[in-house]
Amino acid sequence: MSPFPALRDHLLAHAVRSGDFVLKSGRRSPWFVDVKQSTCRPEGMLLVAEAALEVLPDDATAIGGLTMGADAAAFAVAAVAATRGRMLHSFSVRKETKDHGGGGRLAGVLVPGDRAVITEDAVTRGVSMLEAADVVRQLGATPVLLLPVVSRGRSAAELARGADIAYRPLVTAEELGAPEDD
Repeated sequence: MSPFPALRDHLLAHAVRSGDFVLKSGRRSPWFVDVKQSTCRPEGMLLVAEAALEVLPDDATAIGGLTMGADAAAFAVAAVAATRGRMLHSFSVRKETKDHGGGGRLAGVLVPGDRAVITEDAVTRGVSMLEAADVVRQLGATPVLLLPVVSRGRSAAELARGADIAYRPLVTAEELGAPEDD
């Protein structure tokens, strides 16, 4: 049973689809979860933020991840946290280095010494989260938790262990009644 049943139910109502889908990895799947169908709805934003704030480490000072997958969740969590007096920097990691303006891969606020939570809407392997964690490290901050809204499988947890970063999905494939991917 999910520790966040209202979030699970929102995802089931708005984000989970069955059919024949090709995942980012190129593999086929009988189900797909478009988490943005929850994270971009007001009630879904609040459910994600509530769940995330329950599991964020007390010493976390920032939240973000690779754009676009992390953006809606990270910004919602930071906004709701602020209404409770908890100030979290929020940021996006660009997929490519920007060569104009301020340049670089970071958009938003992340300062050296920040203890960053890396989020993502849905993960199977976790490669995007680890890419964001590497950029965070290069910028002088420390990734302290990988926090996907939905984990489709076990690979992301294994990669997180290998990178020595805590891993805590808010909802798992099993909790959505779907098969886990490897």
